Amino acid sequence: MLKHRGFPGRMTGTDFQFVIRRANKKDGPTKIIRRERYKDRKNVDRAADTAFMAALWAHFGEDPFERGNLDAGRLSWLFGREVVPAEDPFDPCSYDALLRVDLKRAQASFPEVFAEDAPPVLFDDDWDDEDE
Repeated sequence: MLKHRGFPGRMTGTDFQFVIRRANKKDGPTKIIRRERYKDRKNVDRAADTAFMAALWAHFGEDPFERGNLDAGRLSWLFGREVVPAEDPFDPCSYDALLRVDLKRAQASFPEVFAEDAPPVLFDDDWDDEDE
């Protein structure tokens, strides 16, 4: 499993996880699914989606990226809309699966992430080099 070094581990000040620390060797990778984002979601849930999209954009831009240690649950809130498969066939149960940001849809859903005055994304620099 590829570890995206420096990618924010979670949304600042919350327990909303963006990455996982180690691969699930017992059951394998969690499947990425498309989760519905209903209009009555809590503001903090929407803020987590925005922060995750900002981190994806700052870290990868429009380039395809490997799922690696990105959290499947968090990806699932954006999957099929702002984050789409970058390969065919796509395996939603693989740490090696390639994804990409759909720029037009991401800009429509999260205009604040792409605004000129958007706050910078702070990347983690506290990753250890051990594979746990």
